Amino acid sequence: MHTIKTGKGSTTKGFLDRFFNLSNNGTNVRTEFFAGVTMFIASVYILAVIPNLLVASGMPRESTVAAVILTTAFATMLIGFVANIPVVIAPGLGLSAFFSYTICGSMGLSWQTALGAVFISGAVFVILTVTRILNRIIDSIPQVLKTSIGVGIGLFIAFIGFKNAHIIVADKATFVGLGNMQDPAVLLTLFGLIITSVLLAKQVKGGLLIGMVITTVLAMALGITKVPQSLSDIFNLVPPIPVDTFGQFDIKSAFAYGIVSIIFSITIVDMFDNIGTLIGVTRKANLVGPDGKFKGLNKALLCTSIAAAGGAIIGTSTVTSYIESAAGVADGGRTGLTAVVTGLLYVVSLFFAPLFLLVPAQATAPVLIIVGVFMISEVIHIDFSDFTEALPAFLTILLMPLTFSIAQGISFGFVSYTLIKMATGRFKDIHPIMYALTIAFIIHFAM
Repeated sequence: MHTIKTGKGSTTKGFLDRFFNLSNNGTNVRTEFFAGVTMFIASVYILAVIPNLLVASGMPRESTVAAVILTTAFATMLIGFVANIPVVIAPGLGLSAFFSYTICGSMGLSWQTALGAVFISGAVFVILTVTRILNRIIDSIPQVLKTSIGVGIGLFIAFIGFKNAHIIVADKATFVGLGNMQDPAVLLTLFGLIITSVLLAKQVKGGLLIGMVITTVLAMALGITKVPQSLSDIFNLVPPIPVDTFGQFDIKSAFAYGIVSIIFSITIVDMFDNIGTLIGVTRKANLVGPDGKFKGLNKALLCTSIAAAGGAIIGTSTVTSYIESAAGVADGGRTGLTAVVTGLLYVVSLFFAPLFLLVPAQATAPVLIIVGVFMISEVIHIDFSDFTEALPAFLTILLMPLTFSIAQGISFGFVSYTLIKMATGRFKDIHPIMYALTIAFIIHFAM
């Protein structure tokens, strides 16, 4: 016999249960709420890390922080409402590094042009998802390359962390060398790395955030970063608006440059970032069917592609799903209500934007290094006993940090895979679409 509940609260719960299909997923409003809080705590560190990466491109810091917060809130709530999965979506670490250090760094393009490329990439992503061409591309790429891209991005992100902390510095004789180990800023970074690692090893919830807070407080004590002098240094009654980045994306310049290869690289990296994380998180949440596939993958990818284009308009690099979503799942989150709660908390964090401006590179560098540790763990799935698999994997992984470019690592991996398989007569291992992708990358090298 069912008990009939009345009242406004019960009606609200009933609506949320029906809309997010809570009961059928073995969860409830209370569980989803606290899972959303957990997912926010696990991922909020990105509000300090991502802007620090993006400002390296020349973007104005205050507007960039606001843009990152707004994009994260919008994208996370979008995937919660549309795809009904507990995932946080935000500008990607690897993609932000690619944006600043490759497109705006080594290639010398303006951040406005880079945003134009991001917008076009998002639009292309939408078309590929709607037409299901994306599914065919995904199926055509061998698992070894999918795995290698994630591992390579991990090394690249960790390298940026070491570089930003001045633990690794330029050296005329050896290209790179060890920084000044007597520098208080370097020692603080290493201390932050140890503290954060211990917290994660002890499985403390929000370990990345706690480690970053401790390191920031010590940085203030050492005079490395500013100490807040008033409430306005921490809290804004009127939330900031990304006035200096909104609508600044330059599509015309992106096309004029002949940026096809960059757009292709952004789309490929974003695709693998999303697919890997979405599959991992949905499997952990028991949302994957008996065939090993997640039925809502297309909806989820459509949400991220729409958010990517929207983020470019607001003023951020390409968005992707975050593995920190697993923290919310581990806390019981099973539906999009978890993501909606997380997104709303990001809206609230907009009022605390000045606080994120106080976080120094010494506090964010340990996070980048540790994310690299998380991502490199997938290397165990690569079969190094087969040289036709080992070489493409090795080139993909190693050349990302060595060339300081995710795109170049991917290019070498795809081309070497196709060529070595052809040279050894293993044509059955090559999907027809891989030939087209290889030709595209060869053209990329020629350009």
